[in-house]
Amino acid sequence: MSDDLRDLIGAEVGDRAADWDLTETLPPEVLRGLGAKGALCAEVPAAYGGRGLTGRQNGELTAYTGALCSSLRSVMTSQGMAAWTIQRFGTRRQRAEELTRLTEGGLAAVAFSEPQAGSDLSAIGTTIVDDGDDVVLTGHKVWSTAAAYADVVVVFGRYRDDAAAVLVPTDAPGVTVRPVPRPLGCRAAGHADVLLDGVRLPAGRVLSGASQSLALLTTIALTYGRLSVAWGCVGIIRGCLRAAASHARTREQFGKPLAQHQLIARHLSELVVAEQTATRVCEHAADCWDGRSADLSHASVLAKHVAAGQAAHAASTAVQVLASAGSVDGEMVARAYRDAKLMQIIEGSDEICQLILAERALEGVA
Repeated sequence: MSDDLRDLIGAEVGDRAADWDLTETLPPEVLRGLGAKGALCAEVPAAYGGRGLTGRQNGELTAYTGALCSSLRSVMTSQGMAAWTIQRFGTRRQRAEELTRLTEGGLAAVAFSEPQAGSDLSAIGTTIVDDGDDVVLTGHKVWSTAAAYADVVVVFGRYRDDAAAVLVPTDAPGVTVRPVPRPLGCRAAGHADVLLDGVRLPAGRVLSGASQSLALLTTIALTYGRLSVAWGCVGIIRGCLRAAASHARTREQFGKPLAQHQLIARHLSELVVAEQTATRVCEHAADCWDGRSADLSHASVLAKHVAAGQAAHAASTAVQVLASAGSVDGEMVARAYRDAKLMQIIEGSDEICQLILAERALEGVA
């Protein structure tokens, strides 16, 4: 990864992650400062002011961030998804203008889910209607990570014969951003509902200016998101491993360090296995990304499913090792326990990932 970005993120987070979690807020100046230095969407090419990191490099940066603060990592994931969607579907002018804004400190989010369209994104009901030189958006998006901080939200909705993604400024008339109160995990990530009440925008805000396949639009954006979440889960596991090992080495019970008790040693070994397992599937998926492999979509689902499951188990194990010391709201492993559970839901729930993987298994015997 880029060492200067790692140092930058480490210096900005410091020991503030607990306070951010408890107050449910990331300082906007921190987010804009990191964004202006290319840390929030580091894969954006240098031509647009980005760092041009490879999938592997960006993944390790994401894991490093996730070990420090999953809320910040979640904002990084949203910014990256927005940038990737613009990069893939935007016109040359849209890429030049919008990606540059994001690498100069602008903040972005993406909006997929709706009250009746969560796992089943084919049920999206948000409409995008042509009206002269404008388009008009109407709909209700839920749980859009980072939307509470965003200048622009990439909204997915029904358009013409299929679907489109539209760049919606959060200060446009008819847009209401309503933060989700007291979320279970990643409390400072700016989760919010986005209400669109007849939002009128120039047609040039529609990415590529034409309808696209909804399945293609969502799959491409979600592939980036799944990879980013998976690497973030690697970070959660690494943070839990460090916390548990440190505690077990220094905490004594029955006259010897916890680490010398066999059952605690077993817990530590399970954390090592979790970290190695999650890292390897993420490295494979990142290599598929960098090689533009046809297996990328499947690899991203596998990485997200495996890493999220391992992170949830690792966080539970770390809380068990630290016991009361890890059970205080805001502390690292307590945050990880909540954050990891959320990772088993977002960007494709465990059940959706299992269905996709089962379909792949059936393809192999057809």
